[in-house]
Amino acid sequence: MSDQVVTRFAPSPTGFLHIGGARTALFNWLYARGRGGKFLLRIEDTDRERSTPEATAAILQGMEWLGLDHDGDVISQFEGAERHAEVARQLLAEGKAYKCFSTQEEIAAFREQARAEGKSTLFRSPWRDADPSTHPDAPYVIRIKAPQDGTTVIRDEVQGDVTIRNDQLDDMILLRSDGTPVYMLAVVVDDHDMGVTHVIRGDDHLNNAARQMMIYEAMGWDVPVWAHIPLIHGPDGKKLSKRHGALGAQEYQAMGYPAAGMRNYLARLGWSHGDDEFFTDAQAKEWFDLDGIGKSPARFDLKKLENLCGQHIAVADDAALRQEIEAYLAAANLPDLTETQSSDLERAMYCLKDRARTFPELLEKAHFVLTSRPIEPDEKAAKALASVSDGILKELTPHVQNASWTRNELEQTLNSFAEAKGVKFGKLAGPLRAALAGRAVTPSVFDMMLVLGQEETLARLSDAAT
Repeated sequence: MSDQVVTRFAPSPTGFLHIGGARTALFNWLYARGRGGKFLLRIEDTDRERSTPEATAAILQGMEWLGLDHDGDVISQFEGAERHAEVARQLLAEGKAYKCFSTQEEIAAFREQARAEGKSTLFRSPWRDADPSTHPDAPYVIRIKAPQDGTTVIRDEVQGDVTIRNDQLDDMILLRSDGTPVYMLAVVVDDHDMGVTHVIRGDDHLNNAARQMMIYEAMGWDVPVWAHIPLIHGPDGKKLSKRHGALGAQEYQAMGYPAAGMRNYLARLGWSHGDDEFFTDAQAKEWFDLDGIGKSPARFDLKKLENLCGQHIAVADDAALRQEIEAYLAAANLPDLTETQSSDLERAMYCLKDRARTFPELLEKAHFVLTSRPIEPDEKAAKALASVSDGILKELTPHVQNASWTRNELEQTLNSFAEAKGVKFGKLAGPLRAALAGRAVTPSVFDMMLVLGQEETLARLSDAAT
């Protein structure tokens, strides 16, 4: 086996990139990237009836949003069908597989009789050791010769050693009667040909490992390191499904969660590094290891996700955050920002990032810089304006006009004005928020004035005072 770590993510293109798949992709990406290895992407599109180009596009878009870059081209499993069939024919030629002529009716009758006699319904083909001279001129499948006694041990980095009795393994079909390879064969051949060293996937595939090991061993190929990770459950402890709400990675993008927060949260969903909750990509790549993955299913918790997303928004680079917000608007089918709005948003970012857990929350705080005059106050803001006489805002204007535009000077000017009027600054802040933003919840009055500039601030105060 190669010294270089090679992992893969191999989704079926029958729908969007769901959260469980996104976490599997992330674990493979972190494991490879943290070790200078390769992370490959294979689309398992052998089910031609259910696989769609739209689903493939959705998977690629979901991975792009999450920042999970892969090495090399995207591999199509369907395109390797001839190579997969070639391996089945090689095993047949070497006597490690055989032609089975049993019909569906004969297999059904075998199982019915076994049930009636209280025996195992595992099909035992009469053709396993048949003399080729007795073969009829009829359609056949190619079956692998499974070991019939002893045990198969799956050495799993997450589940530990899992032992399966070989008398519970059937002679699995490799090639159907129409000459098409089965999924189990395709997976093994692709993983071997792609040089995959570590197979990190959901524990719903654990039983498949024993059957796939039959092919590895029959071909004399190195068996990869297995790591079967528990599935994700909803808050109610049941397997995550549509009833729990959004499932697709892109749905979370359209809901306004930042990708860095989602990566951090998904990494912590079933894996831990001490008590660390918040961490960067660089730390995740350095720390991630298979022994940190728990055996129990993880529970999806929206509050924890939002909390982590808020922390990532707070420390994000302003320009990168603006770009991601623009991508969010596109994903959510919301209007694009104008060039002016975009640059104004980036300038204001320093006073918007704190305590915003999602992009909609951040954009609500940014309303003051994204809107334009005349400012339409919402209901709460209109009440705040009504609670102060127009005269106070009119009186305030010349004081603001003469202030030098620094935070200290503005704080001093407004506080002195409030004192002179015999009111606390809080009494003045509500109407000022309403005048400057048309909202009751905003960044600080001083931050808004600094971002808007003197001319725009005065114009908004003047509008509100008339």
